[in-house]
Formats: sequence, structure tokens, C-alpha cells
Amino acid sequence: MATLKGQERQKYVADLFSRIAKHYDLMNTLMTFGMHRRWKKSTAKLTCTNLSGVALDIATGTGDLAVQLAYQPGIKHSVGIDLIPEMINLAKLKSNKIKLSEKTTFIIGDAVNLPFPDNTFACATAGFSLRNMPDLNTAIKEMVRVVKPEGRITTLELTPMNNGLRGRIFRFYFHRIVPLVGYIIARDRSAYTYLPQSVDYFLESDSLAEVMRSAGLIDVGYQKVGCGTVAIHHGIKI
Repeated sequence: MATLKGQERQKYVADLFSRIAKHYDLMNTLMTFGMHRRWKKSTAKLTCTNLSGVALDIATGTGDLAVQLAYQPGIKHSVGIDLIPEMINLAKLKSNKIKLSEKTTFIIGDAVNLPFPDNTFACATAGFSLRNMPDLNTAIKEMVRVVKPEGRITTLELTPMNNGLRGRIFRFYFHRIVPLVGYIIARDRSAYTYLPQSVDYFLESDSLAEVMRSAGLIDVGYQKVGCGTVAIHHGIKI
């Protein structure tokens, strides 16, 4: 299923995340040993440095990254958008629980057809979502379109590993252990079989950086975290 394209991929992914929404945060914590929270904080800090205004998080899921954006100095408000109603509902509940509802807005919408005018946001992020997009190039171009000139676009994403020892250990864990945990916790082995496969078919870090440059970003770079399993890419809109 990781090879699906376009609308067929979008429909499959939407159904998958609808099924696992209520277990999404717990599974992220288990799969990353809690490190996803630190990576999201780092991504938000990098994204918002020396910027002010309203921030956007596409395919926001349960809103973790949108919340971290809202905490950053200079950010007046954070908007999270996601195609999955179940995810948006959970994001709103999370924001209310931590008393951040006045600084965050969560709406249902499509990352490859963002319902915002050009040059709206100070910055934009995508966390662990690009590899699920029906059209990666369009998703990044849409992020660039809605960000103001000199604004920053940042992505946080799992990245394919090489064939060394570390890569083999990671693939064994992700392809064998994660689906088992997904079955035990979420009762959905197929969803947590797709997710590791989606990493295998995703772009390597240098290739993703080139896609960002082609979308009109400058000063593009990336850093790897999580023993090289996760990459944080960033670039500036001209």
C-alpha cells in the first residue's frame, strides 16, 4: 500500500489514520521511546527563530507540533490543519486541556490544497506527514505559497536508512516490532505495517532537500536526529 499514488493514496491514508487516531499519541511515544516530543520542540524552535506572526502546521494530526509553535516567542497564533476529523477533534481537546485554545486554531483541510491566501503565515511546518502525501511536490509548494517572503518552512520526517548495521537494526525494529506493538495497542497491524513501508519508499534526505529548493526555498539544509532515523529540513522563502 505504500506505493499507492494520488487520490488512491490519500483515501487509504485518511482511512488508516481515522482508525488509529485514538491510539496515535500513545503509539508515537512507544515507537520513539518518547523522543518525538523533543524533536517537535526542536523543530518548532528552529522554525520560529527571529520570526513573528501566525504559524501553520499542515497535516497536524493531534496537534503536537502546532502546540509547540504556539509556545514560541514571537508567534501570536498557531493554525493546525488536517484532513482527518478524528485527529482535529483530538487536537482541539489537547489544546483546551493545556489552556492554549486562545492561541491555537485547528481546522479540517487538505495539505495539497490549502484554504489560505498567498503570503499568510510567518512560517509553516510538516511533522511526520510528508511521506503520506498524495503529491509531495504539491504539498511543499503549497506550504511555500502560503508563507510570507523571508518566512521559514520546516519539515520533520523519518528518513530511509542505509544498509549498514544501524540501518538493519532500525528496519528490523520498524518492520517487525512496531507492527506487533500496533496490533497489541491499536488492534491494527496493517496500519503499523504500512507506516514502516512508507519510510522505505520515501526520499532520502538530500533528495528531499532538492525538492524544497525546486519549490523556491533558499538556504535549505537539514539535520538528523534519532540516531539518523529522523531528519529536520528547513529553508527560507525568497
